[in-house]
Amino acid sequence: MRGVKELRVKESDRIDAMARGLEANGVKIEEDEDTLIVHGLGAGGMPGGATCATHLDHRIAMSFLVAGMAAKRPVAVDDASPIVTSFPIFESLMNGLGASITRG
Repeated sequence: MRGVKELRVKESDRIDAMARGLEANGVKIEEDEDTLIVHGLGAGGMPGGATCATHLDHRIAMSFLVAGMAAKRPVAVDDASPIVTSFPIFESLMNGLGASITRG
């Protein structure tokens, strides 16, 4: 993704948050001020197994919870509470798709 530097100055630095969460879950990335390159994992998929910092951003929280559906091991987020404000039925929809979203 190129031309994404504006995402660094929103409510949180969304590029950094996504990069750190992807790395924690075993995904190779490259980044600079205006670019995020995410390297594919092939048939092996995302290893998962990490807890991602959301910085109280519902978009980041939902992204990692959705990514967890395709990961080998569960993916957690540090705080999913902002999701309910923007997408109140997200948790029930995800659980209906086979996710196991629980509150810790």
